[in-house]
Amino acid sequence: MNQQAPIASDNAGKAGTVRLTMAQAVARFLTRQMTVIDGETVPIFGGVFAIFGHGNVAGMGEALHGIKDTLPTYRAQNEQGMANAAIAFAKASFRRRFMACTTSIGPGALNMVTSAALAHVNRLPVLLLPGDVFANRRPDPVLQQIEDFGDGSMTVNDCFRPVSRYFDRITRPEQIIPALRRAMQVLTDPADCGPVTLALCQDVQAEAYDYPESFFAEKIWLPRKARPDTQERLAASTAIAAAKKPIIIAGGGVLYSEASAALAAFAEKHGIPVVETQAGKSSLPDSHPLNMGSVGVTGTSAANTLAEEADLVLAVGTRLQDFTTGSWALFKNDGLKIVGLNVQSFDAAKHESLPLVCDAATGLAELSADLGAYHAGSAWGDKAATLKTEWQAAAGTALAATNVTLPSDAQVIGAVMRVRKGDTTLVCAAGGLPGELHKLWRAEKPGSYHMEYGFSTMGYEIAGGLGVKLAKPDSDVIVMVGDGSYMMLNAEIASSIMLGAKITIVLLDNAGYGCINRLQMATGGANFNNLLRDTHHVELPTIDFAAHAAAMGAVTRKVASLAELETALVETAGEIRTTVIVIDTDPLITTDAGGHWWDVAVPEVSERDAVGEARRAYERALAAQRVG
Repeated sequence: MNQQAPIASDNAGKAGTVRLTMAQAVARFLTRQMTVIDGETVPIFGGVFAIFGHGNVAGMGEALHGIKDTLPTYRAQNEQGMANAAIAFAKASFRRRFMACTTSIGPGALNMVTSAALAHVNRLPVLLLPGDVFANRRPDPVLQQIEDFGDGSMTVNDCFRPVSRYFDRITRPEQIIPALRRAMQVLTDPADCGPVTLALCQDVQAEAYDYPESFFAEKIWLPRKARPDTQERLAASTAIAAAKKPIIIAGGGVLYSEASAALAAFAEKHGIPVVETQAGKSSLPDSHPLNMGSVGVTGTSAANTLAEEADLVLAVGTRLQDFTTGSWALFKNDGLKIVGLNVQSFDAAKHESLPLVCDAATGLAELSADLGAYHAGSAWGDKAATLKTEWQAAAGTALAATNVTLPSDAQVIGAVMRVRKGDTTLVCAAGGLPGELHKLWRAEKPGSYHMEYGFSTMGYEIAGGLGVKLAKPDSDVIVMVGDGSYMMLNAEIASSIMLGAKITIVLLDNAGYGCINRLQMATGGANFNNLLRDTHHVELPTIDFAAHAAAMGAVTRKVASLAELETALVETAGEIRTTVIVIDTDPLITTDAGGHWWDVAVPEVSERDAVGEARRAYERALAAQRVG
């Protein structure tokens, strides 16, 4: 029976109601939630990813079938992969649109917990709908049900509580009415945005209820543009007006507010250099004269030099996490003041910042009006310009073409940038590549740099690329991934082919976890258990990544040089199927220019001299941290 039609029953026909199962009510509700993009009213849910099992196939499965022509359901290969794709869709949509994911109970649900944490840390909306145990408890213990000896209400879905912005367990069909309304408030709220988990008891999914027709009325959700408090705004503008060496840290909130134009106007009018976090990269074009590039542990020399001297930091839409602040050892000016412009007061007030709780675009515009003709001065601007020129020369050296047998990550990045230009969106996540890309990738358009580094989730890359492609079908989506991340989660290659969502995957094979191996060495550790050659093994695996990806239907190439990589990128640009290009790389080389110390604790006691030396260096570095 089509879900959109009322279900016949003895109780049907009440005025102003429609009789549906709980699952059908959920599905219908999702189709009625809308937003406005570029003047066009569109569904706010871009689709539903589903892997069915006994806990959701009869309820949610039947309900989603009934609306498949209105709200598409996508079949994934792995629950974590599909949730990662849904989160990437939301990020690529600047949080204006998002997706839902449904699974059975048990391992299917638990596979999404990592993704929920990823979304929670990154403040990204996703609706998670795992099945749950029987509310009536008659068949206890049902398949995949854990049994807590001291709590009969505990299920695996309780693992979602600490990594959800809102959690609810639906044990009666009418409970979905307030729960879904609350879910939408959280998913669309700029400050509280994050994952919502509604655990759907499987028997209740199939129970019918007379839902009020008003519950299914079409509703348009528009982003809230909160204005700053007058007192906070005046305190912030007074602090900025007194600054001689101000900088702006642009975080992901700039992109989610769609405030790039406002940021450019503010920086240009007041002569303030801009540095970018991983989430905020692409807020300004790389070519903009005031964009100093990445900041912090993976920062450019230009950005970090200015940050060290800055007497004021205007932190716009950033969490100020340790990679951004160099573990709070980057800023060295004793008179430093921080203005935290953020929609979330939790972030705005960090480290005794002057909080300015508001939308990024709105706040920048009102601050600029308060500042009037204030300008940071030509000397500060000239220094920034000189530093940028010096950094660009250093970056050019790292990116340059070479015929070396095993190229560095940076040299591979250079090859990709030389060939793939235009409307390209770069996708990456964990490992050594994010550091190199943060420094070196030249993003010219807001959202063209898509990095998951808030939770640094290995395995995000390929599923994330799929989500980006679904959100931006006209973009040339390039995923850069190491062999370690590829091995963790690659099955959504098959999903991308099923959906006709072509992505280009450049797979850098350094035979292990090269990034962590370098960190191990930097902290005095012996090469141990990271590169494959340093593991306990009887035989080293010889993995043919090109053949593996081809077995899932991808177009594949294994290339032996940077020149062959560039040729392959040109030749496969017109392919309509997902393409995987594999190149061997050196696990030990990283870009020396730029960067900053990162607080990674070194053992106080060790029998190894190298660890003792690293510990002494670590203690010296700790002295530079700004405590509190």
